[in-house]
Amino acid sequence: MHRLFLVLAVAGIFSSCGGSKVLSSELVPGTDFSKYHSFDFKKMANNTPDSIPPTYTGGMDLLKKSISDEMTKRGYVQSAENPDLLINIGVAVREKAQTRETDWRTDGRMTYIGQRNYSWKSQEIVVGYYKEGTVDLNLVDASNQQMIWKSTVSEVLPEKAKNLQSTVNRGVSRLFKDFPIKAK
Repeated sequence: MHRLFLVLAVAGIFSSCGGSKVLSSELVPGTDFSKYHSFDFKKMANNTPDSIPPTYTGGMDLLKKSISDEMTKRGYVQSAENPDLLINIGVAVREKAQTRETDWRTDGRMTYIGQRNYSWKSQEIVVGYYKEGTVDLNLVDASNQQMIWKSTVSEVLPEKAKNLQSTVNRGVSRLFKDFPIKAK
């Protein structure tokens, strides 16, 4: 019974905390977004095609498509020739350990430590591993190379590649939640 309660409590915590988390969103004060009409993605410098892994390129293409869709919803047009805005994307993926704290009520017995002293010590134990991706998006005024808006979001990445597009879309949608121009 206690174990069932623990499983249900953990499931409830993860379902309520699931999804993307916006870590930050900043706007440069006084920025007039009405003067911008086009955008493009900042080109990666000092990289040869052989130095970029295919999994990175595939994931970056999904990310760029989703960001492009969000910008288009706000009335911007993607243009490779003299765009008003440049989008700079930073991506970090980290493997993290999912842990839980042991509990004497569910994890067992007191242990003998000598001289008839019995004790129990709570500790963190690893129950699994997952990958968390963080995307940092910077919007740059192309004419003066000054950042005008930035936002950062993190999301637990799915294990199955088929679920990656929906995860990316959800994360990018959250990324644009505080964007100064609302979707049309």
